[in-house]
Amino acid sequence: MESTKGRSSTRSRETKRDHHPTPTQKDAYARLLSQHQSTKFQSYLEQFAQPSLLIHDGEAGPQRTTACSPGSNMWCSNEKAKKNRGGRCSKKRLFEEYMNMQDVSSGLKRGELFQGSLRINPKKFQEAFVPSPDGTADIFLDGVVARNRALNGDVIVVQILPPEQWKVLKSEADVEGLNASQSVPGPTALKLKTAEASPSPDVIVEAQDCGDEDSLVQGVHNISLQGKAPETPKKGDQNTISRTSTERALQRTGKVVYIVEQKHSRAASGFIKFLPDKNFAMFAPVDHRVPRVNVPLEDCPADFASRPGDYANTLFVCRIMHWPADSNFAEGRLVKSLGQAGEIEPETEGILMEYDVDFSEFSDDVLACLPQVLPWTIPHEEISRRRDLRNECIFTIDPATARDLDDALSCKQLPDGNFEVGVHIADVGYFVEEGNALDFIASRRATSVYLVQKVVPMLPRLLCEELCSLNPLIDRLTFSVVWKLSPEGKILSEWFGRSVIRSCVKLSYDHAQSMIDAPDKLFTAEELPPCSPEHPIDEIHQAVLNLHSIARRLRSQRFEGGALRLDQMKLAFTLDRESGMPQGCYIYQYRDSNKLVEEFMLLANMATAHQLYRTFPGLALLRRHPPPQTKMIDDLQEFCDQMGLNIDFSSAGALHSSLHETLGNDQYTSPRKEVLTNMCSRPMQMAVYFCTGVLEDETLFRHYALNVPLYTHFTSPIRRYADVIVHRLLAASIETGPRLGLTGEEVQKQATHCNDKKTSSKRVQELSSELFFSVFVKESGPLESEAMVMGMLDQSFDVLVLRYGVQKRIYCNSLEGLESYNYRKVGKRPEMTLVWAAEDPEVGSTRQELSVFTLVEVQLKADKAPMKYSAVLKRPEKAP
Repeated sequence: MESTKGRSSTRSRETKRDHHPTPTQKDAYARLLSQHQSTKFQSYLEQFAQPSLLIHDGEAGPQRTTACSPGSNMWCSNEKAKKNRGGRCSKKRLFEEYMNMQDVSSGLKRGELFQGSLRINPKKFQEAFVPSPDGTADIFLDGVVARNRALNGDVIVVQILPPEQWKVLKSEADVEGLNASQSVPGPTALKLKTAEASPSPDVIVEAQDCGDEDSLVQGVHNISLQGKAPETPKKGDQNTISRTSTERALQRTGKVVYIVEQKHSRAASGFIKFLPDKNFAMFAPVDHRVPRVNVPLEDCPADFASRPGDYANTLFVCRIMHWPADSNFAEGRLVKSLGQAGEIEPETEGILMEYDVDFSEFSDDVLACLPQVLPWTIPHEEISRRRDLRNECIFTIDPATARDLDDALSCKQLPDGNFEVGVHIADVGYFVEEGNALDFIASRRATSVYLVQKVVPMLPRLLCEELCSLNPLIDRLTFSVVWKLSPEGKILSEWFGRSVIRSCVKLSYDHAQSMIDAPDKLFTAEELPPCSPEHPIDEIHQAVLNLHSIARRLRSQRFEGGALRLDQMKLAFTLDRESGMPQGCYIYQYRDSNKLVEEFMLLANMATAHQLYRTFPGLALLRRHPPPQTKMIDDLQEFCDQMGLNIDFSSAGALHSSLHETLGNDQYTSPRKEVLTNMCSRPMQMAVYFCTGVLEDETLFRHYALNVPLYTHFTSPIRRYADVIVHRLLAASIETGPRLGLTGEEVQKQATHCNDKKTSSKRVQELSSELFFSVFVKESGPLESEAMVMGMLDQSFDVLVLRYGVQKRIYCNSLEGLESYNYRKVGKRPEMTLVWAAEDPEVGSTRQELSVFTLVEVQLKADKAPMKYSAVLKRPEKAP
């Protein structure tokens, strides 16, 4: 149990990272700054653009520099360094020199070094983690020095420290792994997809941010030592922790010895602070995982030195250029001033720049790749090469606000009682030719990014919203999969080919749902969007009903066959048309109309995966989903057993079934399921794109959640570049297009890039939602709601706010009126007792017992810091 003194020091450190300095913070900064010579920094700023001054190892990999004595150039020659104290500079190194590539390669082969992606805890930036290759225990990096200037998301190489330097987990709270997730972007964790802002829900499991590493359950090494009995809490310490065992677990620790790839953008948003008598300012990032950065005064506003207070609330973007081995501070340049903190657009732009999202306008070279004569019509010779489906009853089903319509459906009953069902996808490949400027920018962006208020498109809007979008009553080029299906959903035949369609109506999910809910209703023209006169409303209605009927059978067969779906709440917003500010918010409902579209997108993706692998076994771009991490599953199984929950983790299908059978049938069943779903998502790994030629073992191709051997993405080429490659491979496989001009290695490289961009896009989407909800709380709060406890640490607990679907952490030592609190665990089951001070001396204090699934009342209210809000636990009413 950490002492009161320890907790105070932690809070003090966190306060120092705030962007509003106090005299104490200035003194602390001055002490650190004394290590850093301003003359050297100025010299660096004058020379940083001269790459000839850099010292390179001669090997591929991160740049290595040698620190120099004060007053000299920022980088000096090797000869000069050798003359200075045997090759070491006069200033003490804070960070170790990186290994050379040859030693790294040898160490990896011998199993002495490990490669992985760095995850830094956003709540405790001193803590970081790297997944172990065996999948059973994360490696803990304790402190900034151990990270050796690597930033969140970087691909790094770590060396395990000697066992005597491993972390001793002193309390059961240290190994608590079931607390609510705080997103930590990184390619080793996994998030479950709910309905997206615009695209069809054609994937079940997507990039999950890993659980909050305040707990270390992911990295507990399988070693226990007999230790001392728990310390008795000091007198006056309001926090006590009870344990059922005196065992201690060890956490493997390591240090970074090499940075393979700087995945982090090295850009951050934050605030600048004036430093008297210095020719540089200090940039304090909003994200505490990024170091503070010294920036030249010449980058700051002209009057910053004379009027620094005018910029106290101005948000800037800084890019790190260099981080010396002998300094706590990085060095960089201000990129731009965003505007006032707390305003939606400046905050949004900061998020986009931090996550390296290209939101610039498309260049003239890119736009020159598009048709120059508008309005554009399909050439007759192109129509003659395709299957003409323009007279078929084909329609789109999308969110009401969607403008990039990349998939359409058709369904007609055949004389023999079977159905001809088609999935028709925008033929983006017709306009995006391999190797041209448009293809290059699309491959770099890799995905469209969906924010609450707008979309950052992968392709120019002329393509996204016009030429490729399957808008109603207009001829459009498509790639189609057409099946002959029995009423039970059995595939009797299958056809792939390029086609031309004319959508007869643009239906929203609400329109389709109303048709499903009222199968006998005669809909009028006024109740639907404009429809083609060639296809009566009744025909469209019947097609929707037939698709719904088949989709239900397909869905039932999937889950009976062992598929898994973990749904999590998603917050949606209504915005003011003029101001763009959030007027309201609600939990997005995933209904039968969403499921209808999802089933046929899944069917098309699976069919395409098999077609590609049959034709190009060494070149196919597929998507795999590895099974969950065994250690975390075992811990979660033990927790569920002790909570009395009959959850079966033996397979994806068993988990899906038990989640739907265990949690009762009352008004709180859904919140309990949401809490448990959140727990179950944490052991999951990320679904990733890959090239089949790089994996020899076909069993590794499997998609765990879908429980299928082969899967890919074919259905959204307007917004995903992976789908563009799949379209090219599919065209080559049916001899309607040239062979892909990429090698297997190049396909794998692009797949990895798509994985990175997908992870970043998902995180940006989440941050956009958090931003808008923070504004909503500020403008409309305080907001009150029931909440359900999701998990606990020794001094805090996490809740799911039921009305809004958000997750927040409540810290016990910040609760006004709380007299004491006691945390305890029996096995994996956490419990906490809160004692509220007496409001009436005659009545006495109030005790409140908390455990996972406990219902509480909370209030959400805005903090003083921009775009921040807190959940405050309401004092329970004393029982009469």
